[in-house]
Amino acid sequence: MIPLETLGKRICIIGNSGAGKSPLAQHLAQQLDLAICHLDQIAHIPNTAWQMKDRELIRLDHQAFLTQQKQWVIEGNYSFLMPERFAQATAIIWLDFSRWNSAYRYTKRALQNNPNRAGNLEGATQQFSWKMIRHILFKFPKSKEKYQKLVETSGLPYIRITSFHQLKKMYKEWNL
Repeated sequence: MIPLETLGKRICIIGNSGAGKSPLAQHLAQQLDLAICHLDQIAHIPNTAWQMKDRELIRLDHQAFLTQQKQWVIEGNYSFLMPERFAQATAIIWLDFSRWNSAYRYTKRALQNNPNRAGNLEGATQQFSWKMIRHILFKFPKSKEKYQKLVETSGLPYIRITSFHQLKKMYKEWNL
């Protein structure tokens, strides 16, 4: 395993919805004393059923975070933002799990409806969406090749975690 200290102080976490990006980011931010950015929170309008903001507004909020914070962990995908984020990052963690496990975890999370969960949208009026299930099962898997290329061309060290068992092992090794 890779020691936590070698990841640096600007860590990107990517992966499918329901993979556990938000809790991992929260634990890393606490352990390493880093600012945290949940991209879903800057990409969606608060107090809605996860309504997306205009793409340019998302880009501006993303850039503002990168400019204002010197040490951070950012979780989320939004591939149109990855080159800019990766250019400043020190490492990438890719949670690359089975789409079926991610769909199960997303559904379980949505049904629990915990407004205080890491990464939740402020005032979200809906947690479960069939559109998101379709995204997890059918759209996201098609993005893996694009993400792989972006990760590899970034030149950054990265960890690709392919199972929840492996993620739990990382939590233990990193004392998260």
